[in-house]
Amino acid sequence: MFNSKSLALFISLFVMTGNTLAEEPDWSDYRAVLTHVKPGIKNGVKLSLVDYPTIKADNHLDKAYQTVSTFDPKQLHGRDEQLAFYINAYNILALKTVVDHWPVDSIKDVGSLLSTVWNKPAGELGGKILSLGEVEHKILRPMGEPRIHLAIVCASVSCPDLRDEPYTAVKLSAQLDEQSKRFLENSGKGLIIDKNRIRVSQIFDWFEKDFSAGGGVAAFIKHYRPDLPDLKIKTDIDYDWSVNSSR
Repeated sequence: MFNSKSLALFISLFVMTGNTLAEEPDWSDYRAVLTHVKPGIKNGVKLSLVDYPTIKADNHLDKAYQTVSTFDPKQLHGRDEQLAFYINAYNILALKTVVDHWPVDSIKDVGSLLSTVWNKPAGELGGKILSLGEVEHKILRPMGEPRIHLAIVCASVSCPDLRDEPYTAVKLSAQLDEQSKRFLENSGKGLIIDKNRIRVSQIFDWFEKDFSAGGGVAAFIKHYRPDLPDLKIKTDIDYDWSVNSSR
């Protein structure tokens, strides 16, 4: 039997435990979407290809979007839960952007010279209509995690590969490390040893300052590719904006 003191202690412990439990969304529908991501080759590049027509034909992406659009980010505890949520949210919104306008040759075709796709409304998060650019530049980048650039996927051949599982707080660091290593081992779009130089993706040029806290781009690359010779690094691999579609 509980007396008043033990009951109060039980309630207090329950509340404290509840505050430490993960409050991430149920990613089951997004996980179902990601079953349509398979390895393949496009334009000579090995990558994870997305079956957009099949995704468009079922309702899992709609449900995944409903999950992120109705979820209150204030429920998230800590940086890792926030990062995992917004990385998944960005990737869901990018998928939705392509599916809503399918067929397209490139996600950039959704926009125009006067209004790029990155600035167009992509969906609702936390009660606000946001663009892909706002999720990336106003939410994710200020968190100070450079590995996001190897995890968020702009639906293009030269983007990092769309992972075949959702990001979660408990596995986030390992997932981001694996994404970084995979990208830098991909000679089609991540890193090429070319005579007396190392050529890497333009991502490392566009977001160079985001890597400065960890010692800069060269230190980041050497961390994941310690096998590399000591050569000059050039961020000049051509970026292929073709949609990362399997058909």
